[in-house]
Amino acid sequence: MFDLIIRGGTVVDGTGAPQRIADVAVKDGRVAQIADTIEGEASREVDAAGQLVTPGWVDIHTHYDGQATWDDELGPSAWHGVTTLVMGNCGVGFAPAKPDRHDWLIGLMEGVEDIPGAALSEGITWGWESFSEYLDTLEGMPRSVDIATHIPHGAVRAYVMGERGANNEAATPDDIEKMGAIVADGIRAGALGFSTSRTMLHRSKDGVPVPGTFANRDELIGIGRAMLEAGGGVFEMASDLTPAEEEFAWMKDLSRETGLPVTYALLQNPMDAGSWKTMLAMTQAANDDGANVYAQIAIRPTGLVLGWESTVHPFSFQPAYQAIAELPFAERLAKLKDPAVRAAIISEEPDFTLSQSAQNERDEDQPGLPAGNAIAMILAMGFDRMFRLADETGKCEYEPAAEDSVAAQAAASGENPRAIVYDMLMEADGRGYVYLPLLNYAEFNFDHIHEMLQSDRTVLSLSDGGAHCGVICDASFPTYLLTHWVRDRSRGGRISLEAAVKRQCHDTARLYGLEDRGTLEPGMRADINVIDFDALEIDPPQMAFDLPAGGRRMIQRAQGYKHTFVAGVETFADGVSTGAKPGGVIRGPQSAPQAAIAAE
Repeated sequence: MFDLIIRGGTVVDGTGAPQRIADVAVKDGRVAQIADTIEGEASREVDAAGQLVTPGWVDIHTHYDGQATWDDELGPSAWHGVTTLVMGNCGVGFAPAKPDRHDWLIGLMEGVEDIPGAALSEGITWGWESFSEYLDTLEGMPRSVDIATHIPHGAVRAYVMGERGANNEAATPDDIEKMGAIVADGIRAGALGFSTSRTMLHRSKDGVPVPGTFANRDELIGIGRAMLEAGGGVFEMASDLTPAEEEFAWMKDLSRETGLPVTYALLQNPMDAGSWKTMLAMTQAANDDGANVYAQIAIRPTGLVLGWESTVHPFSFQPAYQAIAELPFAERLAKLKDPAVRAAIISEEPDFTLSQSAQNERDEDQPGLPAGNAIAMILAMGFDRMFRLADETGKCEYEPAAEDSVAAQAAASGENPRAIVYDMLMEADGRGYVYLPLLNYAEFNFDHIHEMLQSDRTVLSLSDGGAHCGVICDASFPTYLLTHWVRDRSRGGRISLEAAVKRQCHDTARLYGLEDRGTLEPGMRADINVIDFDALEIDPPQMAFDLPAGGRRMIQRAQGYKHTFVAGVETFADGVSTGAKPGGVIRGPQSAPQAAIAAE
């Protein structure tokens, strides 16, 4: 007797093998058998005829570090078929944590990942100091998905070095030894790796670069050695890669010496659209020389979703808007509907001195971005890069053509571009959105992403699930991979369904040593999605105020996920939680099954 048989679906098993019509049987949380027809009975049968049957998605770049302490569901990721997620990326997290550093760690996460500090302050019930105690706390809550985490450099540095670490002073040999000991303890406790940030875009709430931004070679390789001594793990980072030769030199040396996989974020730079090719070539050269380096890539732009309720929007710097900015949304919307208010706002030039957030974006030395209030200026006046996000049917367009920009519309119609943007935001009763791709969209197409996808030294990443709550919602990446890259893309090449599933399941799992999941084969964990591929769609984003303390977050749901199973237990049916919580904390790499489970 099986626990579950999924019958007659189109099985895309995650290995890259061709899809086929087959039955899938589950017993004791694992795949027991896959065959054209499975004889025998099960406690439950699911008719999957005409639907895809895939492994559950494995998302390796999320930021649920705080949310995971109070939320057992972990949407939006769980709503998009993710059954395993890895958090603690980019060097930020909440362990280790001395009692007097709680607020500082919250400010760091708030600044880097745009997660409301008030929500973190109210939602997190601190019951740990060490990293292992943090894992123990997480383990006390059953959940909809399996979670794993990195040890974050920012927290480790501040724990060991105090204000010196927070202020990015150089670590002494003694500091490095102590940091290495903490990281080693974390690896032994079950962390899947260590993360750091070396990009000037990552700053605390106070505008200070995150601890570790300027860490030298001795510190980084010292930590890598400690990881090796404790059993290994992935060395993950966000970096500006400047100068690229120096960054790749230490990455290569660290990986060659320790054998650790090193992975870094790779996005197309709008100021140097072809530099990603150089980075990918340097990645391949490092691997040809004995290293193990992977580039994390995103399958669409790093784009801001701008609305009246977002953290910022194109009118945030207009004096006439600032006069009503603090009103509750309903009152503010009533004002915004007033033709006189509209006329005043769109007639003004932005005043960048109005917002402290604009000042915090200033960085005279930021490579790849103009000096001064560059991002604020793009937000307020970058009409050539602004697009309507969703059409009248609600379908989101993340690969818009240059001729569809606000600037192009204004040129064709003679209308003020601010008026066009204003009216877009007023759609859906003031809940319309404008899309502003900042990175990974220099040439107004995804052709570079398609080329990145062909490399076996890239890994799908950067969804940032749980982060950037006020302007970004990319936790839908796994769904978008199927809808856009497999089914719908019309402006360039697509990828096969088999390749897409392998990329989001097998490849992400194997990078982190999770050899017990990511494919549908006998003995593997029964993390499974049953998907109506023709009906699969991403809903438009919407703003929810469901975090602790009424905190705001942008969410995005999906249509077409008929069933999601974690360890053979159904967690979502037609996108709605079943209430089952079979997930937990993954501690360390997971070995592949030694033999198929015998079906009864």
